[in-house]
Amino acid sequence: MLETKNKKYDLEERTAIFGENIIKLCKSTKTTINTEPIIKQILRSATSIGANYMEANGASSKKDFCNKIYICKKEAQETKHWLRMLLTATNESNKEIDHLLDEAQQLSMIFHKITISSKNKV
Repeated sequence: MLETKNKKYDLEERTAIFGENIIKLCKSTKTTINTEPIIKQILRSATSIGANYMEANGASSKKDFCNKIYICKKEAQETKHWLRMLLTATNESNKEIDHLLDEAQQLSMIFHKITISSKNKV
């Protein structure tokens, strides 16, 4: 139980799990003329959150770190948009998409806070 709770605060793990869950959602979504371009966009934006976070952790400077974290925030916000569009394109209620929308919002707020905190320290 404690290990699961701590993973919530491990952003490397949390962003990886988020990306994996997005991949699973996209694999299970019926591909249509409406959903195909949206699925491609969601995959790009959602999986890049974790990749940019990994780059931020290996940043060569504070400025580079801030830039990568800001990109994480932007990608999380973009993912929220595409998830909303997917809900519309599939024309059905989906608890998994709702859960992923919430997680994308939480990640966006976390990265926003890190961005503000980091800029105040520069």
